[in-house]
Amino acid sequence: MSPYLASLAGGLLIGASAVTLLLLNGRIAGISGIVGRLAQGVGLSTNLAFVLGLLLGPIAYLSLFVGWPQIEITTPWPIIIVAGLLVGFGSRMGSGCTSGHGVLGLARLSPRSMAAVATFLATGIIAVAILRGVGL
Repeated sequence: MSPYLASLAGGLLIGASAVTLLLLNGRIAGISGIVGRLAQGVGLSTNLAFVLGLLLGPIAYLSLFVGWPQIEITTPWPIIIVAGLLVGFGSRMGSGCTSGHGVLGLARLSPRSMAAVATFLATGIIAVAILRGVGL
């Protein structure tokens, strides 16, 4: 399968799940908010079902394609861990993550989401430029 088709299928599934959650529950499919509510014990059944769906997705992929895609991560683990913590901190500080702001916020023409996504992208571009500049 072409890598573009797999990306298109993944994007369609993300969009469909986000729209379904919005239409059926009136909730934004922002992963940081869903995980945060799950940790607080709020909306347990819906939030747990959504997170389980995220975790079971790779198992469904494995059963369909009988193997994992080839990937290579060359970034050292300490940088990956720090980056993950910064993303978590940023999502709480920005009242949402790329899934909530980027997928549904932009589709709803939310000014706050437009500002958040512009900030995500600019920060990512700057971080890559700095890390490449220092040889990482």
